[in-house]
Amino acid sequence: YSGIVDAAYQEYTEACVLLQLVDEDRFVSFEEIGAPMFSFVLGLADVIGELRRKALDSLRERNVPRAEKYLNLMDQIYIDLTGMGDAYFLIRGLRRKCDIARRIIEATRGDVSAEVSRKSLESSIEKFRKELGERR
Repeated sequence: YSGIVDAAYQEYTEACVLLQLVDEDRFVSFEEIGAPMFSFVLGLADVIGELRRKALDSLRERNVPRAEKYLNLMDQIYIDLTGMGDAYFLIRGLRRKCDIARRIIEATRGDVSAEVSRKSLESSIEKFRKELGERR
């Protein structure tokens, strides 16, 4: 039954961390939320997927700066997780979650970059239209 409890702590961690990041723009520690460290770390890895959803929602709302903020948070979490030294290899499932997170981050980076390019192209087309209108 410890597996069920660990999974529950991971979900709890994911929810607490995401809520604090989105609402208060800060990270919480495992001590603050009362989760065991290993469950906290695994739950933190899952936050990256939730931040992707937030980034995509921001892109749909045409809010590129907010999407970039979420992408930066994803990067920060990934760097922290992979920089944990021996714990990175000792926590069962962390390496797999980090591999998945890396793919999620790169997909999000591609989505944000595409939107930035699209906005730039849209701006250039609008500028060109105005110049054409002034010449007539």
